[in-house]
Amino acid sequence: MEISPDAWVLYEWRGLRLNATIVFTWGVMALLVLLSWAITTRLSEGETVSRWQVMLEVVVTTIRDQIDEVGAADPARYLPFIGTLFLFIATANLLTILPGYQPPTGSLSTTAALAICVLIAVPLFSITRRGLRGYLQSYLQPSPLMLPFNLISELSRTIALAVRLYGNVMSGTVIVGILISVAPFFFPILMQLLGLLTGLIQAYIFAILAMVYIASASRAQNRNDPAPDTEHPRTSREGD
Repeated sequence: MEISPDAWVLYEWRGLRLNATIVFTWGVMALLVLLSWAITTRLSEGETVSRWQVMLEVVVTTIRDQIDEVGAADPARYLPFIGTLFLFIATANLLTILPGYQPPTGSLSTTAALAICVLIAVPLFSITRRGLRGYLQSYLQPSPLMLPFNLISELSRTIALAVRLYGNVMSGTVIVGILISVAPFFFPILMQLLGLLTGLIQAYIFAILAMVYIASASRAQNRNDPAPDTEHPRTSREGD
């Protein structure tokens, strides 16, 4: 039993291998691009809208609300990146209902690539909001002695993102394979339904953790920064 799509080589030519991870990853991306194009080309601002547009608005609004609940100052700023992560992982996991399909998230190379995207996005979002100096100073908080520990924390949470997603998807594949060999008609159906739910949960967890990391690094104020003056202008004039 192959527990990873990396081991499934579909084509090989002069040492170049095309495995299932690459094929299914590009398949998921192509599906998302085609669906996005098909839905967005028929958007309507009138009273009558299609069911696909309603579904798209629900998905976008839900993701935006979740980003806002994390504490991000401008949810629309992070929506494209976090939404892409969630939709890719969720779609890749939900397509397991198709015969012969293996989720690319069951490959450590795919989950590591997604985690590296988060690793790069964290400083990029933070620098654009706080500036390069403010971002670098965050590694010296609360003391310059914490610099190596903060760097290790940055690396370890990236590894944790990749391993968590890979482990959960891969373990589900192994369990389904075992149950198929034991009871090939009953248990696989139940595990398939449970796998769909687990796939959505894993996509949600990955996206939320990515947003938490980005939001914590992108805060405009440090603990030692003075609080903003929120006094109402009318109150100030009355006191003059």
